[in-house]
Amino acid sequence: MRGMTDPVSHLRDAGRLDRMFVDCEWRVPSGQDRSDVVNPATEQVIAKVAMADRSDVDAAVLAARAAFEQWSATTPGERADLLDRLRDILLDRAELFAQAISVEMGAAITWARTAQVPLAIEHVRVAAENVRAFDFLKMRGTTAIAREAIGVCALITPWNWPLYQITAKVAPALAAGCTVILKPSELSPLDALLFAEVVEEAGVPPGVFNLVIGSGEVVGDALSRHPEVDMVSITGSTRAGVLVSKAAADTVKRVALELGGKSPNIVLPDADLESAIGPGIGACFRNVGQSCSAPTRMIVPRGRLAEIEGLAARAVSQMMVGDPARDSTSHGPIANRAQFERVQAMIRTGIDEGARLVCGGPGKPDGLDTGYFARPTIFSDVTPDMTIAREEIFGPVLVILPYDTVDEAMRIANDTVYGLGAHVQGKDMELARKVARRIRSGQVLINYPAWDPQAPFGGYKQSGNGREYGPEGIEEFLEVKSIVGYDTPAAA
Repeated sequence: MRGMTDPVSHLRDAGRLDRMFVDCEWRVPSGQDRSDVVNPATEQVIAKVAMADRSDVDAAVLAARAAFEQWSATTPGERADLLDRLRDILLDRAELFAQAISVEMGAAITWARTAQVPLAIEHVRVAAENVRAFDFLKMRGTTAIAREAIGVCALITPWNWPLYQITAKVAPALAAGCTVILKPSELSPLDALLFAEVVEEAGVPPGVFNLVIGSGEVVGDALSRHPEVDMVSITGSTRAGVLVSKAAADTVKRVALELGGKSPNIVLPDADLESAIGPGIGACFRNVGQSCSAPTRMIVPRGRLAEIEGLAARAVSQMMVGDPARDSTSHGPIANRAQFERVQAMIRTGIDEGARLVCGGPGKPDGLDTGYFARPTIFSDVTPDMTIAREEIFGPVLVILPYDTVDEAMRIANDTVYGLGAHVQGKDMELARKVARRIRSGQVLINYPAWDPQAPFGGYKQSGNGREYGPEGIEEFLEVKSIVGYDTPAAA
């Protein structure tokens, strides 16, 4: 298994592409539709996967419901041991997953190997670590406060960080004692099929993990409405989150939303620009800008604008956009045609509204006529009312907004319907902390710290609700029960 590196051939030879995974069985779905998996670097169809229908959702939910009572009664240690087995198998197959992510959504293979896959595996390790230490029963006087698994959970994941978002939801949900139905994006489903194989080999009991591939309009809607689903956790666009919330409302189930973002990166007046600008460009353009928390609005001192533009352009010039299969490539294509066309339209809108191009622009990079490749683009002299400063672009586009005072920078940062992530750069840590506290977002990073898988992640405002990662990621899948009189003497 370790030497296997062609995910499409493996899945095709194993007969997985036309299957769903329900109750620990690889079943042919009732749904007759098939969805093309397109390699965004070549624009060629590399696989067709079976799409589930509403009856397939019913079967998956039935299996998860039947398994819930026994699974939720297992000990935290038993669940942690299973997650450890999952992690070991994922580590063994890391290269296979990296190749799958690269061909299904265009991630540069080096990026897939060093970020997409290892960070995803960290979610499994952290969930196992946290559940072993989690206090599921606390006393408050004579009352016991119990934390219990919420039940059957539908997990809806996106195409941009496919395995990362799967493990960020599946691992804490299983750790909490929930049973799950995973619906990955049909645009990048290969890693989800590979993950189901890992689940099977790890010995997850029947019905505890179930996989159905399908569209949001059919499978996502059916899961959201299903009366036997207790919770939906979705990572996706704000529009998708609204649709899920509306569909779930009639059954009054919990809905956890991790949605869009337009994250600010405030460069304070005392910031060391060499340390602040280049890494800021890298953070914005990582994963080709297809990250909901990417710091796409760089808010900078007006008096240092020209210097900042030069440093930003220099950082972009060092990027290698091209064939994602090459080790030397830093940035591959946009993940799919629809997103490529949106990015191109937004770049043209920025030009039409009067923003000034520092580098990039519409069209593809020279020599890349085939594939959904976009030019890394930076706009300057952007004003907060411009479309490119307000709407999520989800591509390699950065906007630079100048300010005159720190208070003005704060107003610009918070002038958004989103509130997912934010960055602050500066030498004066007291000021940086004060600014971080004033930003209305679920996570703020000061001076580009190392990624912390224990740091809770989630949004304010239209970026969603609920939190993933760390102990809070497990708490999301728990109910609170108070047992009054738990510690009083028994009646004589």
